[in-house]
Amino acid sequence: MPSARSSIHPATCQFARYGVLTILIVMATCLRIEAQPYGVADRDAPGDEMIQAYLAATARQIEASYADDYASLEQWQQQREQYMAEYRYMLGLTPLPERTDLAAQTTGVIERDGYVVEKLHYQSRPGLYVTANLYRPSSIQPGERLPAVLYVCGHSNRGRNGNKVAYQAHGIWLAKHGYICLLCDTLQLGEIAAIHHGTYRYERWWWHSRGYTPAGVEAWNGVRGIDYLVSRAEVDPQRIAVTGISGGGAATFWVAAADPRVAVAVPVSGMADLESYVGNRVVNGHCDCMFLHNTYQWPWTRIAALIAPRPMLFANSDHDNIFPMDANERVIGRLEHVYSLYGASDRVDAMVSIGGHAYRRDLRQAAFRFLNSHLKNDPSEITDSEIDLVIAESGNTPARFPIEPELLRAFPQDVDLPRDEVNTRIDELFVPLGNPAVPNAAEFSAWQTTLKQQLHAAAFRSLPAHVPAATMVSQSEGSTRLMTEEPIVIPVHDVPASLANVQQMILVVLGEADGGKTPEWLVDLNLPQDANVILVEPRGIGETRWTRKNPPNYVERSHVLLGTTVDTGRVRDIMSVAQYVKQNAPQSTLHVVGKGSSAVLAAYAALWSDVIDEVTIVKPPESHMEVDAPQFLNILRVADIPYVVGLLAPRPLNLVDVSKSGFAATKQIYAATGATVRDVQAVK
Repeated sequence: MPSARSSIHPATCQFARYGVLTILIVMATCLRIEAQPYGVADRDAPGDEMIQAYLAATARQIEASYADDYASLEQWQQQREQYMAEYRYMLGLTPLPERTDLAAQTTGVIERDGYVVEKLHYQSRPGLYVTANLYRPSSIQPGERLPAVLYVCGHSNRGRNGNKVAYQAHGIWLAKHGYICLLCDTLQLGEIAAIHHGTYRYERWWWHSRGYTPAGVEAWNGVRGIDYLVSRAEVDPQRIAVTGISGGGAATFWVAAADPRVAVAVPVSGMADLESYVGNRVVNGHCDCMFLHNTYQWPWTRIAALIAPRPMLFANSDHDNIFPMDANERVIGRLEHVYSLYGASDRVDAMVSIGGHAYRRDLRQAAFRFLNSHLKNDPSEITDSEIDLVIAESGNTPARFPIEPELLRAFPQDVDLPRDEVNTRIDELFVPLGNPAVPNAAEFSAWQTTLKQQLHAAAFRSLPAHVPAATMVSQSEGSTRLMTEEPIVIPVHDVPASLANVQQMILVVLGEADGGKTPEWLVDLNLPQDANVILVEPRGIGETRWTRKNPPNYVERSHVLLGTTVDTGRVRDIMSVAQYVKQNAPQSTLHVVGKGSSAVLAAYAALWSDVIDEVTIVKPPESHMEVDAPQFLNILRVADIPYVVGLLAPRPLNLVDVSKSGFAATKQIYAATGATVRDVQAVK
């Protein structure tokens, strides 16, 4: 049984003034809520427990740093500008896209009793169309400036009509009560259907290397939506709010944190924390638009804290399995601390409704009342929240809408859809690619230093400055188990009983196809016969493989929430084993070899490890955009594989079975140092 809480959140106590109903609702939060996992943990593969323990421990470690944010107001304010820069980067908004012409067009108008709906679209960047409905009062006095609400939609699949039609009741209520409300479709569920599920379902792992997340698009579309609102003469630019539920709750955080023009934020069921998303597998219930790439390893509440001290209502439901109450309690508790630094504890409220993941009367009343209180200075009770509701389908009874969904289309017919749209390929365009130049001899040293610094900052921040040597856990005939970091233990095969007199060591990085055995392709490399060969199986391969289910790809997506990737961990494993070998055989030369995806892992381990003397890569992918290529956060924002491999110069590098043009940049970089690449063809 949950234990009784010693106190109620100050924010929930403050909000309780709004009425007896809310008092009864928030009493539910007075019990200490136990952790709520999302489903049963995978146990079908031998590496499941190990990787899950690693992920949970890392999540706890990152979240524990939240206290640093509110040590003092001075410290928070000193850090805030840097946090904003990091936040934009993690959304893929660095550099900030140009504020191009919105090219807004109104394609139709609907007049109803007390309100008007304008059907419109705008382009948040050329060709990136946002379809929307703008709700406004029927009568607006000349020169009158009204408060405005950007309503960001959740995951309601309404097909060709766009998900905005499912939330029309909010636009209607707001327009009838003196607001301008811009209700926008999302990228995936709008009239021009694109993709949110790139890594959740479609295995577009290159999203990680591109630094692309649809959360960035939703944030930018919202910022440009505010640009549209303030361009209208009837909107008061000082009184703008953003709200939405579920995916719209998350987008409320994205937009409000990114845009200081947002005066009030009302996220409904929009945020948990890393302990919940990762440790309790709640990430499995969410698509990619709910997450930024946590490059800087933030405690998750920091995103919401960027909104402080602007008024925020953090609204949730007590039986919401994708925004569990244990996470809600942690988030609001941390937010209260940040708001208290400003002396603004009365501006953040927590509201908990009884029920599952949905709007109910009390949630609507609370949201509308909070908006009225802070945008109109009117805290009076809301009594008409249940008028003009969308009634969901039930059994054989179809859904009922105040306005027929087809009438709300910004593009009425399919033939009207724009041919120049980039919505469906925005993942390839949104974040700029890095394009480093090939240096000349005089430039090489500075070029190498700068590019390595950029790569570390963007893609390898989770690697420590010095990766320590692995430690032996056990050793048996033919196989040694080494711990590369707590609690990751990997098998390393054919380690000599004594390394003391070994002169040449070849470290072979095994892939999934190698089955833990000496690969046949190794024979064709004509490696020195007197060298000792060690086989390394990095985490997630062979004996330590974990369960992979598509969707939701729990392990791979969780890593990104922790500021790393699976392949970054594998690079660390190789480096740690290399340090182990060098520690025990300091006189030995160390040559690392890999094929395919493992070839890139081997090369990148050498990039960050000065104990590796030579590298051989066999049939490597030429780009991180390839299906089977390893992925590293944001790496394509800096450079692609041939340039990164070129950074190994002037160490000996052997390219085996690469295309003539694929690694031309690598060879040019080596030439700048006076070194050459050994290029070998026709290995089986």
